[in-house]
Amino acid sequence: MQSTEVRPRDLIGYGGRPPKVVWPNDAKVAVNLVINYEEGSEAYERLGDSHTDGLAELNWAYGKDHRDFAMEAVYEYGSRAGVWRLLNMFDEYRIKCTFFACGMALELNPAVAGAIRERGHEPCSHGYRWSTPTDFKTREEERQEIDRAVDAIRRTTGSRPVGWYWRYSSTPWTRDLLVEEGGFIYDSETYNDDLPYFTEAQGKRHLVIPYSQTYNDVRFILAEGSVTPDTFSGMLRRAVDELHREGERGYPKMMSVGLHSRWTGQAGRTNALREFIEHALNKGGVWFARRDEIAHWWLDHSHEWKQ
Repeated sequence: MQSTEVRPRDLIGYGGRPPKVVWPNDAKVAVNLVINYEEGSEAYERLGDSHTDGLAELNWAYGKDHRDFAMEAVYEYGSRAGVWRLLNMFDEYRIKCTFFACGMALELNPAVAGAIRERGHEPCSHGYRWSTPTDFKTREEERQEIDRAVDAIRRTTGSRPVGWYWRYSSTPWTRDLLVEEGGFIYDSETYNDDLPYFTEAQGKRHLVIPYSQTYNDVRFILAEGSVTPDTFSGMLRRAVDELHREGERGYPKMMSVGLHSRWTGQAGRTNALREFIEHALNKGGVWFARRDEIAHWWLDHSHEWKQ
């Protein structure tokens, strides 16, 4: 079982000697905007799942004996309206983002898959279903889900994903399976740093690009998080300011901003994200980049940087 598996922890990382990263155009901070596209792939008892997903504007859900039209509608907002509002805004500022995309969600909305391709965004795999990897009892079950997700994303967007992010957390064997699959250049299965770093899996060097649950619009939904657009925008602006200062001192960093089309795709929250984008662009020295662009830059240049 997964609970008996042991994966060593690294509590040290770069420590007090981070690399002196050189981003393109000598940017002081790299910013990656992530749209988590999950709508239609969430757990639903009527589909045979053990529960119905309730992580939404509404903090409850009906049981399997009743169809929950309200919960369905909250998710549908993301695929019908929210994702297009975000995509149009990114076009306005000529920003390319990363989609943490579930294969099933793209199959159910081919227009979104087409927009990812046509507008130049990155499809990163978020699994086939928006499920937690604890659902898998064996390595083989997870391997099959990885293959299914890759196939669905390739068919719908026209390109295979080179990055991976499960819902919330990985299994002890996720990273090994990604390396075995052979087509991934990075994963984002952690939240433990402000910079990419290399680890080892299956005896090979493997790149990790940490994600964030701090700079993440889940804070609109969870009670312990930000509850207004102003607090979310303020948090993002403060973060990019502080990271920019570190870059000016010779130690540029990276910032991930997690978004969901059903949450930040709501107009009032989109406006908060707009404030952050304009603040970062006006500040200068900020590189808005796709995750795979950051990965390739790190793979190609990290050996040149001093620590």
